[in-house]
Amino acid sequence: MDQPRTYRHWIKDNDLVPFHATVGETDLFISAQNDLKEEALNAITAFRALLEQYIESHPSFLTSLEPLKVKADAPKIVKQMAEAAYKAGVGPMAAVAGAIAEGVGRELLKFSPEVIVENGGDIFLNIQKGRMVGIYAGDSPFTGGLVLEIDPEETPLGICTSSGTVGHSLSFGHADAVIVLAPSAALADAAATATGNLIKESDDIPRGIEFARDIVGLTGLIIIKGDKMGAWGQINLSSPIEGKC
Repeated sequence: MDQPRTYRHWIKDNDLVPFHATVGETDLFISAQNDLKEEALNAITAFRALLEQYIESHPSFLTSLEPLKVKADAPKIVKQMAEAAYKAGVGPMAAVAGAIAEGVGRELLKFSPEVIVENGGDIFLNIQKGRMVGIYAGDSPFTGGLVLEIDPEETPLGICTSSGTVGHSLSFGHADAVIVLAPSAALADAAATATGNLIKESDDIPRGIEFARDIVGLTGLIIIKGDKMGAWGQINLSSPIEGKC
């Protein structure tokens, strides 16, 4: 999801070292126990090269709005995106932000036991203490009013957001935010897009929850439309005052 960058400070991680890593359109905000910008840039470059090379020979991978089959010898990140897209019923590029966030995050775990990678509102994190992630839902009154509490035992974890009212990412719905949690950030990303496509008005929230519950591999979901919200799964919400975020 592409949101205004103000949300980048909505993760409570003041004890970690924050840094940016940007290659082409990939703009990551990362927190780790030390500055790993060079390692992050190397990882981004490698993953982008794999994707660009694959797309060059398989252009439909870039444009398809439906799942695509890929061969066994495809790059790992391509197979992860294709599998996530298949489970969620969307095109493989719906999983790209989450896939890159997780790919870079797992590379950085070789150097830091705690890593938080944010890619356009899609997050991969592996933590050793409880962290709080702020909820950003555009003009909804829930923006700034709720935080997700994430425990270390829940990680590695992907937390990905799709919106039809914020940013420029493709969505056929009008949700202010669909936030999906899953061990696979690629799957969380694809599922957030697929669920978000169903939300035209607040009355669609129950339908969106039922749809997401049938996607194997998800652990939690929040759907926000205006002043209405629905949630399912392993979701621990609190107010910023309670969480001091």
